[in-house]
Amino acid sequence: MSEEHTAPVGEEAESTQTASQENTGGFDSENPVMEQEAEEESEKQRCPEKNYKYEELHSRPFITPDSEIPENLLHLSHSFGYDSGRRGNLQLLDDRTLIFIAGNLLILLDISTKEQKYLRSCSGGGIGTITAHPCKEFFAVAEKGNYPDIIVYEYPSLRPYRILRGGTEKAYSCVDFNHDGKLLGSVGNAPDYMLTLWNWRQEEVILSCKAISQDVYRLSFSPYNPGLLTSSGSGHIKFWKMAGTFTGIKLQGLMGHFGNTTATDIEGYVELPDGKVVSGTAWGNLLLWEGNGVKVEICRKGGRNCHTGIVQPFTLEDGQLMTFGSDGVVRGWNFESIDVADSSSDSSRFEMEPLNEMVVGHHVHLSSVVKSPLPESNIWFAQDSSGAIWKLDLSLTYTTPDPECLFTFHAGPIRGLDVSRKSHLMATTAADCSVKVFDYLAKRELTTSRFNLGGTAVRWAPPLVDQSGGLLVTGFEDGVVRLLEVYNPQRLHVLSGHCRKGDARLRLKQAFKPHNAPVTAVAYERNGEILATGSSDSTVFFFTVGEKYNPIGFVQVPGPVQALEWSPHSHSECRLLILCQNGHVVEVQTPDPEAQRPTKTFQLPEQTSRYFRFRSIKSQIKREEEIARRQAVKEKKKKEREERMKESMQLDTEEEEEEEEEELPAIYIPNPPSPLYCGIYSQPGQFWLSMGGFDAGYLYHCKFSEEQDQDPKQRQDEPFDFLPIQNAEKDPICSITFSSDRQLLFCGMYSGCIRVYPLQSGDHSLTSMQAYWALGVHDNEYGHLWHICCGHDDHFVLTAGDDGNIFSFSLLPPEELQKGLQKKRAKVPSPRVGLENEALAKDIEDPAAYSIETAKQKLEKDRLRREADLKIAAKQKKLAELQKKFKQLLNKNQSLPEHVRLTPQELQLDHRFSEQTERVKAQRVREVRKLMAWEEERCSIALRKIQDWFRDSLETVVTVVAIRTDHRVYTYRLPVLTELSNQPRHQSRPDSDAAAAPERRRSRAEPANDSSKLEEEEVLRQPKARPAGVKLGNRQVERLRRVAEKAEQARAKIEKRKQEWAQLYAEKPSENCEDPQDVQAIREAKENIGDLKLKSAKDFTVPKHLRMNTERKRAQLIGLEENIRGKQTEMNEQIMALRDSKVRLVSQLRAQAQQVQRVQRRLAAHLRRPPPALPNIIPEEIPEKRLHYSKATLERYRVLREKSLQTMDQEEQEGIMTLLEQLEKQMEGEEGKEEERGEEGTLSMSASSVAREEEEMAVEEGAELSDLEKELKTEEEIRLLHEQDCLLEQMETSLCEFDAKLRLLRHEKLRLDWQLKQADLCQLTLYQELMFLQEFERTEESLQEKLNEQLKEESTVKIKLEECNEELELMQAEIVKLEKRKKTLNVAFEALLGLENKFEEELTKIFKKKIKRVKKSEQTESKEGEEDSDGDYDWDIGDHHDSDTDEEEAAQDCVCPQGCDPDLFEETLQLRERRLELEELLAEKKKSAEALKTECDTLAKKKKSLRSKWKEARDSLDRDKQQKMNELDVVVPLRLNQIEFVSNGTVPSDLSPALLLDKAELTRLQERTEQLSLERNEQRDLYCQARQHHVKLIHDRKDMEAKIHTLEEQCSQLMMRKFGRLVDLEALMTLSGSRTLEELKQEKLLREAAYAKEIKQWDAKVDEARQALLEVTRCNTERLLSMKSLLDQKKELENKLNTRQKKKGQQFRDNRRREDQEEIQRLQQQVKIQSQQAEEFRREIYHLSLKGVHVLPPSQAQRPRLTPLLTSAHCTHTAPGGPSQQVKAQQSPSKQEAN
Repeated sequence: MSEEHTAPVGEEAESTQTASQENTGGFDSENPVMEQEAEEESEKQRCPEKNYKYEELHSRPFITPDSEIPENLLHLSHSFGYDSGRRGNLQLLDDRTLIFIAGNLLILLDISTKEQKYLRSCSGGGIGTITAHPCKEFFAVAEKGNYPDIIVYEYPSLRPYRILRGGTEKAYSCVDFNHDGKLLGSVGNAPDYMLTLWNWRQEEVILSCKAISQDVYRLSFSPYNPGLLTSSGSGHIKFWKMAGTFTGIKLQGLMGHFGNTTATDIEGYVELPDGKVVSGTAWGNLLLWEGNGVKVEICRKGGRNCHTGIVQPFTLEDGQLMTFGSDGVVRGWNFESIDVADSSSDSSRFEMEPLNEMVVGHHVHLSSVVKSPLPESNIWFAQDSSGAIWKLDLSLTYTTPDPECLFTFHAGPIRGLDVSRKSHLMATTAADCSVKVFDYLAKRELTTSRFNLGGTAVRWAPPLVDQSGGLLVTGFEDGVVRLLEVYNPQRLHVLSGHCRKGDARLRLKQAFKPHNAPVTAVAYERNGEILATGSSDSTVFFFTVGEKYNPIGFVQVPGPVQALEWSPHSHSECRLLILCQNGHVVEVQTPDPEAQRPTKTFQLPEQTSRYFRFRSIKSQIKREEEIARRQAVKEKKKKEREERMKESMQLDTEEEEEEEEEELPAIYIPNPPSPLYCGIYSQPGQFWLSMGGFDAGYLYHCKFSEEQDQDPKQRQDEPFDFLPIQNAEKDPICSITFSSDRQLLFCGMYSGCIRVYPLQSGDHSLTSMQAYWALGVHDNEYGHLWHICCGHDDHFVLTAGDDGNIFSFSLLPPEELQKGLQKKRAKVPSPRVGLENEALAKDIEDPAAYSIETAKQKLEKDRLRREADLKIAAKQKKLAELQKKFKQLLNKNQSLPEHVRLTPQELQLDHRFSEQTERVKAQRVREVRKLMAWEEERCSIALRKIQDWFRDSLETVVTVVAIRTDHRVYTYRLPVLTELSNQPRHQSRPDSDAAAAPERRRSRAEPANDSSKLEEEEVLRQPKARPAGVKLGNRQVERLRRVAEKAEQARAKIEKRKQEWAQLYAEKPSENCEDPQDVQAIREAKENIGDLKLKSAKDFTVPKHLRMNTERKRAQLIGLEENIRGKQTEMNEQIMALRDSKVRLVSQLRAQAQQVQRVQRRLAAHLRRPPPALPNIIPEEIPEKRLHYSKATLERYRVLREKSLQTMDQEEQEGIMTLLEQLEKQMEGEEGKEEERGEEGTLSMSASSVAREEEEMAVEEGAELSDLEKELKTEEEIRLLHEQDCLLEQMETSLCEFDAKLRLLRHEKLRLDWQLKQADLCQLTLYQELMFLQEFERTEESLQEKLNEQLKEESTVKIKLEECNEELELMQAEIVKLEKRKKTLNVAFEALLGLENKFEEELTKIFKKKIKRVKKSEQTESKEGEEDSDGDYDWDIGDHHDSDTDEEEAAQDCVCPQGCDPDLFEETLQLRERRLELEELLAEKKKSAEALKTECDTLAKKKKSLRSKWKEARDSLDRDKQQKMNELDVVVPLRLNQIEFVSNGTVPSDLSPALLLDKAELTRLQERTEQLSLERNEQRDLYCQARQHHVKLIHDRKDMEAKIHTLEEQCSQLMMRKFGRLVDLEALMTLSGSRTLEELKQEKLLREAAYAKEIKQWDAKVDEARQALLEVTRCNTERLLSMKSLLDQKKELENKLNTRQKKKGQQFRDNRRREDQEEIQRLQQQVKIQSQQAEEFRREIYHLSLKGVHVLPPSQAQRPRLTPLLTSAHCTHTAPGGPSQQVKAQQSPSKQEAN
């Protein structure tokens, strides 16, 4: 979807642009060179020079006012970092100067000398982006902050040339000059994303509009068409055009449509000459855009991506489109192929191969490139997001040099920073897997080491551990801690003779892995004996420090470790403070390295520790501050009020009502808790914490509680003190460090700012932490300053943040620093002795390697496993030896004669071995079955389906025959269940009216409610409305609203209490009410006592649960059939199990017979006993075997079928049956032959073996036997005889047991047959009952229809009854409301009369007088009807005479009593009219209520009659059905002992009078009689107890009534004492605020404000008068000075005259003296007059200060005018208006100048 954005053009820009368009005809001019020159000349003429000074613009440190902190406290020394992750953070000003952003600084880097120049951000909020002018004479810096500026600097003077203001709200994301450098385009970041085009030389906005609502990464002008722009960013690309219209230039934007291509972030693109654009993608291919759509996606052949990862095209040169990617490769592509590229019909891709390729590096991720400004240069400088700057020669020839890495930096956030305590060395580590060492004095990097994972912490070993200062402890992401040695490799050549390059080198000394998660902190103990490491796996590990670090153990802490802090030397005990990220703090005692530890784990048992869990108190602090502020405001107001009262001398004024205070801030505890950032020790057991999140803005002073028994994770500890940090609510402290003398506290802030607090010595409580010096250094958004350190000599401060920047500051000015430090580079430690001969330490490179604890546990497990393996091997060896001996014994046994040889049973020593083997085998079989369970289930389901379809439909009978008897057992042929319809009939219920009833009720109720509301509004309407007064303010309105809300709440509370009382009274039972429990017990007794009437009795009523219909009877019949089938199935299963046991028995007997034959072969013929006859399985016992077949059977059937088809084609079906019979016969014959052959074979084998044995025995008998052989032969014969007897006995026993089982099963089957016969009889009875019920079904259906109609009518009646009840309730409620309104009206009348009104009696009489009113009847349609009728009004009571009398009385009432206020009289009449209306309405409502009550009673009677009719019809139907059921004959088999109906000692032949009862029921009835007698006694006792309880309750009620009466009297006395009369407490509680009073208060406040304004004006006049007085005093002072000078002159002249007089004669002396005296007297008189004037001026000033007005002194009229004195000081003459006018005349020119 295309988007078009237009923006109006400013007046000056519009006129200029229009003029240029008129001259040139738009952008497409015929002579662009002349046009450009003319525009440049005209622009130079109209561009005035603006003198901006960088010193006035750049941001400065913030210093607390009125503090003595110098502004230049810290001096920037050097920047060691580079924010390589920032987009476009590399620009080129000339062939040797690079510029890039570093936090709040812009760094200019000289490539050759590596010198740096710095420009600070002018806003102090950071720098967003930069760009260079095409001519490289200017560069633009777009900043961040609130409404940031774009500052264009000159180069190389670095003077601010132009400042562009108002382009965006917060920050700029990208800026760019157009091709000729006249225009500048900028795009803002969130929230406005404003695209602005600037005439930057004029500092004017040409065009401005919103770019898009997403992040924009790049903006550029087309180098081929100056009217086109392109922007790209997150998931979009947009094409812009500057279009000229009749109103000026407008900016139109078209959003790029990806179409079928996946949307992607676009980092870079290149505009082509024909208007097309080639952009990159996130997956590495190129997109060719034509118009605003993707024309084709370009990839390499075979579908390979152009680059791996993000790709950016950056230039078009020499017919090649150059691209680079995050894979570190630069490729050149044929431009002509790309320009004409088109997608194939199969896919939207175009495949091609690059022409040239340059691999920059394997771990290089290029993100931006800039070209050298030298003409015809192919040199490019590339930004590597992995932390490097590359120099590339893209001529791509055979002589092209390799890429050169100019600078390397850390990439990503700095995770660790520390400085050496011996030299000016700094170590850092970051997520880029590197550890770097810097010389921050010489401002250079010394060495770098890379590892497989990123570093997370670094610590320089103190001098106590390593005197040389060359040992580093570094933690990594995989939990590994590495000890690295820093040394100078150049000093190794003295020993080894080889010269090493470089100033420093890192060497691995030891590596160990104490954790399974990233190492977050490392710290050395204060004596350097123990090293502690903390990790995010919530563990802290301790190591002994030495030549090799050995583990001591670890402790578990409640959360991930944030920092570790050892107690300083000032503390008596050495403890470790562990700060966890989740707010937990743990203090652990230093572990003893020499103590005994568990061998199975490194966890330290029972380590002494104290726990603290931070609980937020910030909301409490804010609450207390608010309370203090409000108290101060109150005190101030109180003082002001007292002063005003003293001035006005009005001591008897009413006190002002205190304004209602707003609610205090609530106590808030953040969940989850705020993170803990850092902390430090203050005193033993006390520490300071800096929290983030909600609790930011304070330093919290905490201490460990003495109660440490609670679970650490459940603790809630609060700080005991806090210190507010200025401007830190959203900028918490992330890191803290002190100078060596603790005179300075350095803080790293979350915003990347550095703060310095001067402290007093020994100030552990930080009370002097007030004034501070702050400077923004790192990026304000993501440059959180987590690391800040001081140098070993306190001359340097070093910082490192998450933006990848590292800065060094000096506390001394550069000049003093150079003087103070003689050397200009740090001292790198020398290598240890013998270092060159040591082997490299083994590193841990596998991230999955075991930690120390895991390895120890693994070793313990391996040890146990080895011990177990050794035991197993010893056992196996012993078993092997035993097996070998056993085999030898077996062989030896086999070599012995047979009569001496032992049998296998005799060789088996213990049967448990074989049982164990069987169990193992069974276990393995179960495991295999478990694995094959799914396949087994699938196959079994398939087989079951086939069997259900083919075999199981055939019901076969299995016969089991006894072996030695003729007893047989047959299985049942299971019947097929009858499919009776068991669908319940759904009876329609008349619910439609019930559903519509609520609507009708609502429709009836709503008008009543509306009318009641209207009437209530009418009654409660005020008689007179007060005219609108002063408009209330929001606060007063809010106050009234609160008062009204309180009154409403009180009213609701009262109403709720009334409802509760009403509910309580409603629940109160009446005096004649029965106990619900008794009623429930009676109902249960009636239901469960049973009806002992016979079913044949006429008054027998069928219980509800015994009522029967066809559905229930069918269900009984089906349940009986299912029960029969279940019993038959169970018996069939038992018979089949017996059959299966017989099959197993036959196979077992055959096996035993073979054993007997083997035994008998070795016995003499006369000793052999005949074995029993072996049973056979007859075909009736295994009928299912007929369905078994094999491949041979199927083949034989096929042959027989082919033969029969050839001979019998006509009788196909019969032939098939014949074939099956023939096949069965052949199979039976073959089976018989096989059995005969098997028996013959066994007999022949036995006969041959017997013959052979007889021959052997004859041979043996012929040979003489020794005594031993005879004895052995006798033993063998005895053993064989015993074995023969055992086998035969087992066979006999098995046969007998089987026959016995069969007999028992036969007896059970006979018993079951008898039961099934009874079930058949019961089934027959049920079926007959079902037939009868089906006959009644039609009658029941008709009755059901009638029942439905009655139910519908009953439902209608019920609905109407409910409606009437609801209307009656509404009527009653309205009556109550009307009575309340009437009462309210009386109260209003009493309020209208007031107190002590002399016309009260007459007006009350008029108000309460009952007059007869008329009702307005309906108007007729015609005028004739009106004339014929008696009138439009009908009188309620009386005739014409009454009406006349009423008219006279009404006329009398209309006359106002003499002397009464007419308005009061009129209001009384209006209230009377309202009273009469209410009374009429009340009477009408009561009448309607009576009618509704009558209607309700009628409906209730109708409902009761309908219910009785329905019950009578139902009972009649049930009786008919029961009588029909009683006619059925039911067969009940009885034994003789069950018949107790005996007549004359014999059983009568006719048993029809007998009654058939269940014996258990009869016994129950007999027992019930005894239970009833017991229950009667219990009830009598309960009655007595209830009687006593009733009497007690009556006494209690009387006591409560007396108590209530006493309380009411007390309440009345209290009311009289407080109010002087009885008042309505409910009315008092529901009083609301008075708007009139609030308006008067508001008017008072307005007048006070007006008076205050007038007083302010008078104060201004007083100030003017005071100024005039000062001016007059100044003039007077000047005159006094003149007078003093004159007096001095006079004195001098007198001295001269005296001298001359001495010289002159006596004649002149007297005359001159007289003249001098006269002159003296005149001057004295003038001085006296001036002193009087000064006194008058003082008095005038005093009066003016008191009155505020100009008051002339009384002697001013007689005051003579001063004569001007001839002095050097000038003073204007006094105007006739007085001194004040003179001063005003003097001040007016100055005011005009100021204006």
